[in-house]
Amino acid sequence: MNPTYNEQEALTLLQDEKTQRRGFEMIVTQYSEQLYWQIRRMVYSHEDANDLLQNTFIKAWLNIDYFRGEAKLSTWLYRIALNECLTFLNKQKAQATVSLDDPEADVLQKLESDAYFSGDRIQMMLQKALLSLPEKQRMVFNLKYYQEMKYEEMSEIFGTTVGALKASYHHAVKKIEKKLEEEL
Repeated sequence: MNPTYNEQEALTLLQDEKTQRRGFEMIVTQYSEQLYWQIRRMVYSHEDANDLLQNTFIKAWLNIDYFRGEAKLSTWLYRIALNECLTFLNKQKAQATVSLDDPEADVLQKLESDAYFSGDRIQMMLQKALLSLPEKQRMVFNLKYYQEMKYEEMSEIFGTTVGALKASYHHAVKKIEKKLEEEL
């Protein structure tokens, strides 16, 4: 996060064709790292996460004129990133021919062989538990646990109620706890 970043300044720069690129560069600098890690927690592979991050910013750039400022810029970017992740994960599931009974095995194998994954055994167990969650619960858990995002902001991203998100998070935590207890 850039401490000198000013969202209003970035939005003003985006409105003028002459300064649009500079405004977008500010946004990319500001949000790249946190979006990367949010995507990475969904797809587990460094290469896939990088590709999806690039796709997110390409879509944002191509659609920047449609951003109306009704939500925060970060909320809009998260929505694009999460949609990119869902599209990617659905394509992966459709193409999964390795193990139809266990589609997570492919992702787990990628995670275990990923040179960029530096987690210990407990971290690997947590990632396995996260893999067992339905995609929406996994996304809600990641945003709440890792990003410490407020339910109200998540509500804007997912287009659902705060109560439903709290329930999703609660169910995710219970499933993760159960999975970790089984592993230990």
